[in-house]
Parts: sequence; C-alpha cells; structure tokens
Amino acid sequence: MLGNTLAASFIWGINTLFLLDAGLNNFEAFAANAFFTLGMVIFEVPTGVIADTWGRRASYLLGTITLALTTLAYYVMWQIHAPFALWAIVSVLLGLGFTFFSGAVEAWLVDALHFAKYKGQLESVFGKGQMVGGIAMLTGSVAGGVIAQATDLGIPYVLRAAVLGLLFIGAFVVMKDLGFTPEKGKRPGKAMKEILSASLTYGLKNPPVRWVMLAAPFTASVGFYVFYALQPYLLELYGDTGAYSIAGLAAAIIAGAQIAGGLLAGRIRQLFKRRTSALIAATLVTFVVLLGLGLTSSFAVAIALMCVWGLLFAAVNPIRQAYLNGLIPSKQRATVLSFDSLTGNVGGIFVQPALGRVTDLSSYGMSFVAGAFIQVLAVPLLYRSRMFDKASDKAVS
Repeated sequence: MLGNTLAASFIWGINTLFLLDAGLNNFEAFAANAFFTLGMVIFEVPTGVIADTWGRRASYLLGTITLALTTLAYYVMWQIHAPFALWAIVSVLLGLGFTFFSGAVEAWLVDALHFAKYKGQLESVFGKGQMVGGIAMLTGSVAGGVIAQATDLGIPYVLRAAVLGLLFIGAFVVMKDLGFTPEKGKRPGKAMKEILSASLTYGLKNPPVRWVMLAAPFTASVGFYVFYALQPYLLELYGDTGAYSIAGLAAAIIAGAQIAGGLLAGRIRQLFKRRTSALIAATLVTFVVLLGLGLTSSFAVAIALMCVWGLLFAAVNPIRQAYLNGLIPSKQRATVLSFDSLTGNVGGIFVQPALGRVTDLSSYGMSFVAGAFIQVLAVPLLYRSRMFDKASDKAVS
C-alpha cells in the first residue's frame, strides 16, 4: 500500500494540468481518463481470473511492470504533444496495469488474514491500510507538485516509473501467496471459465452484492472526476494557474483526510446498526458537499469542503470493503472484487467526459453540481442491498 500509493500519487496532484499542458482541452483530458477507465472495464475480469488461477503475486508483478512502462509512455507523449488517439490507446493500457492490482491485492490480504487466523474486524485492517495509503499520498502528492514547479510537469512521471520498478523487484523477492493455492492441472481456458461462472454466481447473481455493485457507477465515477477536476478548479479559485504546488497541496489535503478517515472507520461503523446505513448516510452528505463545492467562489471554503469530501470517502470505503468481503467466498474473491471495480469504472467511461464537457460549456463549479445529482442516484440501490438483511451488514461492537 505504501509503495503503490507513493508511486501513483507523484502525479495525482498534477495529472489534469499535465494533460492540459500536453495540448488537450478539458473534454479531451477527461476523455483520456475515460479511456483509462475503459481499459479497466475491459481487463478487470480477465486480470481478476488471472489472480484466481495464477496467484495474487503473479498479478501484482504484472501490474507493476505494466504501469511503469505506460507511465513512461505518458511522459514521452507529453514531450512530443502527441495526438489524442495515442493518449487514448496508452490510457487503455494504463488501465490494464491497474486492473492487475484491483481485487488481487485485497484478496491477497484477506486470504492471508484467514491463514493467520485473524479474529479482529476487517474495518480496522482496511482502515490502517488507508492510513498508510494516506501517508504515502500526502508525501507523494506534495513532492510531485513541488518537483513539478521546480522542474517541469513531466519529472513526477519519471519518478513514478522508477518507484514501480523498485516495487517489482521487492515483490519478486518477498511476496508470497498465503492462504491461497492456485489450481493446477487444468487448462487455463477451462479454469478461467469455471472461475468466471462461479464469480457471476457470487457477484452479480448474488442480490446484496449486485445492488452494491450497481451503485458503484454513480459514486466511483463522480469521485474520480472530482478528484482530478479539483486541481485546476482550486488554481482557478486561488488566482494563479501556474501554482502547481497548490495542486499538490490539494491532493495532500485529501491524503490527510484519508489518514483521519482510516482512524475513524471503525468508530463510524459503530454509529450505525448496519454497514449499508453508513454507506447511504455518507452518500447523502457527499451530495450536499459537492453542491457546496460547485456553488462557492471562495478558495478557503472550497478547501474546507474538500476536506469533508475526502474524510467521508476514506472513512466509509473500509466499511464497504468489509461488507462485500463478508459476502464473497475466498476462491472467487479476487474476480468478484474485480467485477465490483469494473462496475464503478463503467460509469466513469461516460460520466468523466460528460462532466468535462459541462466544464467546457459552463464551469468546473457546474460540473460538480451535476456530479452531485449523479452520485445521489446510488442511494436507492444501496437501500435495496440493505433489504436482504445479511449477517455481513450487521455492525459488530
């Protein structure tokens, strides 16, 4: 978590600025992000099946090397002001790199906890993971913004690729699959077909899991857009579009909120009798926060609302993870979690460029208001999941 997030966060505070500096407009910049999301949609299930057949370690190693190479490709395209078609292709491959992580790393962790006979709450483990991720994001995003301002917007991408290379070496030496044994003796095609079928049974055909997955396109896609749109929006409110360190600071503030959210995840869950109640409440509060972000003209108020937005996401995400993991068998865990990530990414394919177009036609503020109304559509779907009254939904004191 520390290494992955540190590598990724070098560019999180400046990615939109980087794309705009490469000659793309707002629609094209968020369309490039949408192609990244499309790559995740295309490859989520195949890479999840790889994790459930070849092993989580193999999936992690493939992810690090793929991300390193595609990040370097981004740097080269920025230098030559590549046409949008190239950005679209490489963004799809960048999405492939991330799909090797999604599902596989979380499944690797949960399997290892069961192997170690861990008796505690999953929220506390996921919360600690978010704290570590928040610390890495705080470090990487501030460093990325400062380095970009001191050098240029491309250097953080080179640093990201270098850290990913080190992670590949480290994981190759020390990472092991604990509590999981890849199935041997079967042809890969047949094994993948069997796992995919079982994953559909425990995923989309499993009603409480299905409704949480169907809510993801409305929450994940808007969250992804807001995170990246905050970079130029805050610079606009600040009054200096060249202050890249402010963009890095924005990502760092969200990282701080993530650390706090990780600390509070267990306590927040105990405020509710059901995990789904916490998810619904957070979605409604986020709706109000995004409306405030879109309508304010104050830099200070926007920073405060951004802190609340980041805190809500970080505090509730471990609750959602614990709820889903309690409904999924171990053998299908990586693939079903990849399905979950896929559903969120499907929404991103359409929502991100659409909100980017709203920005081109109106303003960033209006795109946040539109995003608020898209995200709140998740509430009735989360309520449907709650109606099944599963044991995984009950809060544990």
